[in-house]
Amino acid sequence: MTDAAEKIAQILRADKHSLLKIQSHLSEVTRKEGALDEIIKKNAALVEDRLSRLGVPKDAKAKEVYDALISKIESDNHLISEAFGSPSLEKSGHCAEVLEVVKTVAATNHGFFLKKEKAIEFLKHEPPRDVMRYLGYSSVDKMLAHEDLFEVMSALRFVEGSDWLNDVFFKQYETLTPNDFERREIVVRVLPERWNEVAESFVRKKWHNISHLKEMGVVFVIPVCLGISGELLRMINLVFHYLHEVPFYSGVFLKIAEFPETFAANLISLLRGDVPDRHFPENHKTLWLVVQRYLAKDDENDWRLFVPHVNPEAIHWKKAGEDLMRLGEALDGKTIDLSFWKELDWVGDYFKDELGNNTLVSFNIVDTVMSLVKEKDMIKYLYHHEEALWNEVFAAHFSYEELEKFAKEYLLQGYFEV
Repeated sequence: MTDAAEKIAQILRADKHSLLKIQSHLSEVTRKEGALDEIIKKNAALVEDRLSRLGVPKDAKAKEVYDALISKIESDNHLISEAFGSPSLEKSGHCAEVLEVVKTVAATNHGFFLKKEKAIEFLKHEPPRDVMRYLGYSSVDKMLAHEDLFEVMSALRFVEGSDWLNDVFFKQYETLTPNDFERREIVVRVLPERWNEVAESFVRKKWHNISHLKEMGVVFVIPVCLGISGELLRMINLVFHYLHEVPFYSGVFLKIAEFPETFAANLISLLRGDVPDRHFPENHKTLWLVVQRYLAKDDENDWRLFVPHVNPEAIHWKKAGEDLMRLGEALDGKTIDLSFWKELDWVGDYFKDELGNNTLVSFNIVDTVMSLVKEKDMIKYLYHHEEALWNEVFAAHFSYEELEKFAKEYLLQGYFEV
């Protein structure tokens, strides 16, 4: 048990004794013994299997393993592209055809979202001047008479400045009540190519061309091509992720709607992605944070990354990975075996670098794609793997169903005790 805790702690950059305490306490609660040992055994088996599939020896250097994973991404991307008829990601129509299949595979169709009439009211009260100027309209009424509401709301994210969005437009959300929301279908929208030029800085900053509006129930794609290997696979995987994230938050919206007096404040907290920023006193129980965003993107040494926590983002990515498997079976009868990536979200291991130092290589598909996208060193992209491993530690004692239940129930509070 000590060896397993030590290795998991090394990967998570956490305290070994804290993990042993978690193991001891959760074993008492769940009557499950040796969960950390099982994680390490399963990790070793999955790594060995995938190295064999890649034709890479066990004693390979870190760069050889990393390069083989990148090549696998590029190979799978090519197969998927061929199955879709080699679509151009710069063409709205081509992207739309891909997303029709993606949405069908994900099968997440409805949620609890802001009414269209309320969104229109907000637009009229605080007109988005830059969007209107770009489209050539002198009033919101004229704009909405000719333009798609979901397209306009999406454009706010990359046309209007963040100061205006946060301090002016979103300020209106403080007035929202549960009656301003309704059940309706999730919208997946490919924006027309006319937005490409104005969205360029947004895409370059985020290094992806997909985003979403949780409160509107919208996932949108800007049809641009960054000219980077694996772009189609990356786009599909990210859309799958959002198609699970949006209904996850919709379920929480429904929960907070039971308390109208605090609905607006809670909604705004959820949309901001608030995470507890205070330390908690130790007691006989195990305290877990609910970290609803990737803190490592802003500060890889944020203290909250090193204490027990669960991460809803990693839940969505896990489901996206399961969707990817199904996609490989749904492409016009051309079965593509994408099983290589199955269950690898929390998997990784240490390999020697050229100097003989141990280097952690993530087998997580998102870390691999991001390393490829930004053309940075592989060490930079490990946080999807680390967060998924924290989830695995919790789920190994309970289950992924319980993990999601706890994440939803305590998302606003930001922590729970076991």
